[in-house]
Amino acid sequence: MSKVKPFNKEIKKVLIANRGEIATRIIRACKELGIKTVAIYSEADAKSIYVKKADEAYLIPGDPIQAYLNYFRIVDLAKQTKCDAIHPGYGFLSENPEFAEYCLKQGIIFIGPKPEHIALFGDKMAAKKKMRELGVPVLPGSDEPISDIKKAKKIADEIGYPIILKAAFGGGGRGMRIVKEESEFEDLFNSAYNEAKKFFGRGDVFIEKYVENPRHIEIQIMADKYGNVIHLGERDCSIQRRHQKIVEIARSPSLNEYVKKELYRTSVKAMFKVGYENVGTIEYLVDENDNFYFIEMNTRLQVEHTVTEMVTGIDIVQQMIKIAQGEKLSFLQEDVSMRGYAIEFRVNAEDPKRNFAPSVGLITSYHSPGGPGVRVDAAVYKDYVIPPYYDSMIAKLSYQKHQQ
Repeated sequence: MSKVKPFNKEIKKVLIANRGEIATRIIRACKELGIKTVAIYSEADAKSIYVKKADEAYLIPGDPIQAYLNYFRIVDLAKQTKCDAIHPGYGFLSENPEFAEYCLKQGIIFIGPKPEHIALFGDKMAAKKKMRELGVPVLPGSDEPISDIKKAKKIADEIGYPIILKAAFGGGGRGMRIVKEESEFEDLFNSAYNEAKKFFGRGDVFIEKYVENPRHIEIQIMADKYGNVIHLGERDCSIQRRHQKIVEIARSPSLNEYVKKELYRTSVKAMFKVGYENVGTIEYLVDENDNFYFIEMNTRLQVEHTVTEMVTGIDIVQQMIKIAQGEKLSFLQEDVSMRGYAIEFRVNAEDPKRNFAPSVGLITSYHSPGGPGVRVDAAVYKDYVIPPYYDSMIAKLSYQKHQQ
């Protein structure tokens, strides 16, 4: 990948290459900064809230998923509507380095990290290798994607069971299997491989030592273009279902202060050394003995950014925009203070009677909760029809509790 140098320019108009609640969230941040917004929508999203809230909105006809993935069309629209920048949100194109690079080549600011960092951390093997070089603890495992079952089994035997298989070219819990005993390996490897191939186009997996009863901790990083790197504390994402997060907490109630400080120090130092820019989240597993291990980095806004905003008072989406247009961070690490705790619950349209399968259709009644400490990020309303094409998450309910 060629390196296209990012440029500084005042952002006056942003195209949002996403949909749903995150599109609504980005529109809110832009309005508060006095920035105009352009929304895109598929035919399935024609009656979505974010379409009405944006200053301009344009239909992308055809396949309802490809509407948010065809970046040539999206960038062309951004240029036609005289946008200065594109915000990718999360999911869809948010971690596509070719998209980020194409934006820059076309004179459009990509509100996110540099393309080379998206590419580096999008390659799980390369990311592990790089973080190991930077002195970050990494779980024992394979050094490259594996498709050959005999080779995979040999590595698993050397690591020792239990091990975990993960899709090398995707995430979200797809293509992931825990193998507790050697006798299970062949069946679970084939299952993981086939699922990864179905969802990501390639079935290759990588193998890691499996940590029993881990805590899933992530560190929110923020960095400007001038070498200033800070953290915004940690989130505990240990409550998961099928390897997908459903509840997130900031700050973690289960970590001692020494481990927290080590996670902060290690994360900031690593991102400073790689020259990272904008926001990102480094994810770790912490075992029962408080040893921590890097597992991946997300080079985008996280679904659970809400709880970090609540405990720090820092608007992460606005900061992304400010960094992208060349502003220095307006605060130092010592200026960041944590106020109490916050918890986020993902609200998914699912049917518990069908093993929590996605449930689509008409919302006949909707009442948004409120009150002190309550925050709702949603894109639904009474009489809204949930389409069948997208992720089942339709809202996020967050609550902050201040310390007495």
